[in-house]
Amino acid sequence: MKILANDGISKSGINALKAAGFEILTVQVAQAQLQNYINEHQIEILLVRSATKVRKDIIDNCPSLKMIGRGGVGMDNIDVEYAVKNGIEVINTPAASSESVAELVFAHLFGGVRFLHDSNRNMPLDGDTKFNELKKSYGAGRELRGKILGIIGFGRIGRQVAKIALGCGMEVIASDHEVGEADITLSFYDGQQITLKIKTAPVDNLIKQSDFISLHVPSQSGYLIGKEEISKMKDGVGIVNTARGGVLDENALLEGIEDGKISFAALDVFENEPSPSIKVLMHDQISLTPHIGAATEEAQDRIGTELASQIISIFRK
Repeated sequence: MKILANDGISKSGINALKAAGFEILTVQVAQAQLQNYINEHQIEILLVRSATKVRKDIIDNCPSLKMIGRGGVGMDNIDVEYAVKNGIEVINTPAASSESVAELVFAHLFGGVRFLHDSNRNMPLDGDTKFNELKKSYGAGRELRGKILGIIGFGRIGRQVAKIALGCGMEVIASDHEVGEADITLSFYDGQQITLKIKTAPVDNLIKQSDFISLHVPSQSGYLIGKEEISKMKDGVGIVNTARGGVLDENALLEGIEDGKISFAALDVFENEPSPSIKVLMHDQISLTPHIGAATEEAQDRIGTELASQIISIFRK
């Protein structure tokens, strides 16, 4: 069977698939040419990440397709229901990148409370001439320890965020439409484990109590966090979005920062991705990354291995 990994796949995934007898192509085909390429090469399995979109046109006009695989959690770039309805199996790797996304959340949180994102912009420019001024500007940081982290969306990623937060001495409050409570297990080097039970709370309660808020929800039909929600938050709140662009109203976010309601924000995803708002990109109180939550070597290795395992299990029964 022929597999096209259009957005790439780890070497471990390639090796596992080849060993099982699959032919795997790793060329990157432009979206406009994808349909023709699939038909010309009789591709049966299409693997994508977030860059490639698999909509009805691909599904309707590529009769050789038997499976679509998404390396990662979100499936909003695939018309999943339509594909399944048309006899195409759809898989993803929901657990493979949780740790990587959670660590990025804390990279942004630590950077935000100590102004690292802005300091790293200005030290190369003025560090040799305005050292004392910069020291004063960035010398009023805060600790995360003892603060309340609100986690909206308490699935796999949200729970990994909670683990790190607890390890940092933070208090955790979580909210989820489907999860009532979850066990958070902390593991230690000598095999010891501690399991804590965290009960979820209504979003409105979380918003009012949290010092920092991290978003971990799928794509929404409207804003989950907008002007009204921000108005209910604590003064000086920090907001991190590594979930999906469009769940956070960026205009309301900018207003909140300008009003002093929000002390800083961190965005890995954007409303107008891949062409984010210039106002967002240029703001010195927003820490920025280009949708790299799952982009670690370890996560990509796990994603490739998990995709290969699922494909082999389904087609080599």
